[in-house]
Amino acid sequence: MADDENDRYRAPALDKGLDILELLAAVDGGLTQAEIAKRLERSPNEFYRMLDRLVKRGYVTRIDGDRFTLTLKLFGLAQLHAPVRRLASFAIPLMRELAEASRQANQLVVFDRGNPVVIAQQEAPGYWGISIRVGSRISLFDTGSGHVLLAFRTPEERQMMIAEYLGSGGDESKVTAEFLGRLDQIRSRGYEMMPSAQTAGVINLSAPVLGADGKAIAALTVPYITLINTPAAPDISSTIHLLAETTGRLSEMAGSGFQSES
Repeated sequence: MADDENDRYRAPALDKGLDILELLAAVDGGLTQAEIAKRLERSPNEFYRMLDRLVKRGYVTRIDGDRFTLTLKLFGLAQLHAPVRRLASFAIPLMRELAEASRQANQLVVFDRGNPVVIAQQEAPGYWGISIRVGSRISLFDTGSGHVLLAFRTPEERQMMIAEYLGSGGDESKVTAEFLGRLDQIRSRGYEMMPSAQTAGVINLSAPVLGADGKAIAALTVPYITLINTPAAPDISSTIHLLAETTGRLSEMAGSGFQSES
């Protein structure tokens, strides 16, 4: 009787789509349409339209011509839910400490459906500082946050993130060998330091918040400005050290706390 009750509201097309997503999430390198059908014990023709819709909606992409793999869209949707709110709740007290110690503003950024998005912002404690609105969608290519989010991901994930960003209107001409080499350098030294592409005189200092798997789940950025007549303000080297300490503490929390609940 219980099985009959469970089957009463079956949605075969939805079940088929979810079967595909769950299967692709469990494999590396993608699968062909025939391989998907074989693993799900169905006819290949049953999956043609479903795969076409999943590709058009951005949940699945083609690689190597005939193979299908998941994009990061599901990851992006998950970022909008409780894990992001928990990340922000853990981060805000530490961001406040960082602002007080550095005398600079800072912001926390995650990748969401093609763009880095600011999920938390801490104002500088003094008169001057650079701030950005929570919810702002920023550049993946022209910001320290974007560089860090790309640098601390696998090459395959980088490609998917870049593809999603280009699909939302990003400038493909900026994806050069030099740019990709810079990402490797950022990963090697552990942070990004670059002049702001938006505001003259600002140096963006960005470092990753790492999950238990060593991948960036967020970037913490200090838009550093040189403060005149503020003797207690740390210099840029000291600020980088403070930033690294803060992201290190957040990464420890991510590895043992909120991320496991996502």
